[in-house]
Amino acid sequence: MLRLLADENFNGDIVRGLLLRQPDIDIVRVQDVELAGAGDPDILAWAAENDRVVLTHDRATMPSHAHERVTPGK
Repeated sequence: MLRLLADENFNGDIVRGLLLRQPDIDIVRVQDVELAGAGDPDILAWAAENDRVVLTHDRATMPSHAHERVTPGK
């Protein structure tokens, strides 16, 4: 099953809609796992350690941090 982590800036209406349509979906918000206010590298590290896919609307900084993690094979 796909495990998701919704970034702090991810639209809460989308999260609620997903949960309404698919109540058993495995999705947590960064706020739920005490990552509120954390930087992108910390969020990506937590997601990787917990086998989660990050959902975000952050096109400004998240892609470059994700690329940094993938490039060295982290």
